[in-house]
Amino acid sequence: MQYIEAIDYTDAKYMSIFLAGGISNCPNWQKEVADSLNEYDITVYNPRRKNFPIDIKEESEKQIKWEFDKIRKADIIVFWFSYATLNPITLFEYGAALERNQKIIVGIHPDYKRKIDVEIQTKLKQNDITIVYSIPKFIKVIEKHINNLIKS
Repeated sequence: MQYIEAIDYTDAKYMSIFLAGGISNCPNWQKEVADSLNEYDITVYNPRRKNFPIDIKEESEKQIKWEFDKIRKADIIVFWFSYATLNPITLFEYGAALERNQKIIVGIHPDYKRKIDVEIQTKLKQNDITIVYSIPKFIKVIEKHINNLIKS
């Protein structure tokens, strides 16, 4: 696996996955997902960076530009909606990805307060997206999609 963390602009060597979801004030779900995909020849774009001085305007701008670029280049975008925050930026990115008709995988923590909104918006736009409600199931769906894309 090739792992690319924000704000590294290294080009992807393989089919790429963008880990979209909360990075502030929520569990580090990205680490668990990325670690589980270690055996695959894929590129993982992770927007959660180790040192992110969010209060510095220039750093926030770099982060936003990096995410804007990589989420559009990714072959698959995986969205995880954490219970710990409303994930306002994730909701924004999700709506945009739905409109672009990108390949999307969705997971929602059962206690996420806007779960019904994500479910309804998903059905209205792309009824073929399966939503799962735990990280282990989320990982299994991601692995299934990777295997299907590798075979084709």
